[in-house]
Amino acid sequence: MDLTGIRGIAFDVDGVLSPCTIPMNEDGEPCRLLNVKDGYAIQLAVKKGLKLAIISGGRSKAVALRYRNLGVENVYMGAAFKLPMFERWLEDTGLDSSEVIFVGDDIPDIHTMQQAGISMAPADAAWQVKEIADYISPWEGGHGVARDVIEKVLSAQGLWMDDEHAFGW
Repeated sequence: MDLTGIRGIAFDVDGVLSPCTIPMNEDGEPCRLLNVKDGYAIQLAVKKGLKLAIISGGRSKAVALRYRNLGVENVYMGAAFKLPMFERWLEDTGLDSSEVIFVGDDIPDIHTMQQAGISMAPADAAWQVKEIADYISPWEGGHGVARDVIEKVLSAQGLWMDDEHAFGW
């Protein structure tokens, strides 16, 4: 799998950037856990020029704020069907589907994964997703999947740990 031409990565949230098990508050709102190492890799990827997108069926203001604070400009929440948001992201950024990765973990991600140049999934993804994924991370959702994917892409492009931007937030 050639990652040298990858210019963008889109991530699902639940089951990819957060674990599959989500604690609920007393109002019935999900409280997502997000991985700090994923966050570090995401902000570094933005600094290195990768176009990132978050495409989630959820509507969490906290999740949207977290990724915007890391520099992700394209955060799409409430996307019950993700493919239209994925296509909008491609149009907004001028990316071609052949130069992007989509990382998903469950049935709602399949159509979008099939449209991306490369599809990736966490170790605990649904079996249907694993069957179509080009790469399955050894990490479970919420436990370093984004870090794994971004590190692989930036390493393939000679941009991982290559200058002073790699050593700070």
